[in-house]
Amino acid sequence: MSVEQFASNLYSSELSTSIREATWIIPTVQSIHIIAIAGVVGSAIVMDLRLAGVLATDETPQAVVRRHLPWMWTSLAILLCSGLVLGMAEPYRVLTNTAFWAKMALVLTGFVLTLLFRYPILHPEYRAEHARAAALVKPLAWASLGIWIVVIFCGRWIAYL
Repeated sequence: MSVEQFASNLYSSELSTSIREATWIIPTVQSIHIIAIAGVVGSAIVMDLRLAGVLATDETPQAVVRRHLPWMWTSLAILLCSGLVLGMAEPYRVLTNTAFWAKMALVLTGFVLTLLFRYPILHPEYRAEHARAAALVKPLAWASLGIWIVVIFCGRWIAYL
């Protein structure tokens, strides 16, 4: 089954129709989606700028990551749920859109980078200056920040492509 056929079948489903016909669902879910984006990007900004040595330099990287990482994971879970509802409402517009797939690739990249890059920092014996990849901390922090910012742009472009 092609993506177009899947999108067409989903669009004609009772669930998709119900979401589209209830006038309050899409605006409410979009609002929740945007607030969750703010949670992810806000957390990423604080953590990445700390790891880049620009913000909260009076705190340890562990303290900053430990405080903001749960917000990021919670926001990502909310994004997934709200995104699924939005995708079910207009599957063809979403699933056949290159901006959507670019966004998903970047979200996955940001997610993996967060897993690989943040969790070692939470280890009690972690010291940035002694880490094997200490030279990569700042460039990875800037790359992570860039990824999350481009995710926002891709998300907005879904409506226009």
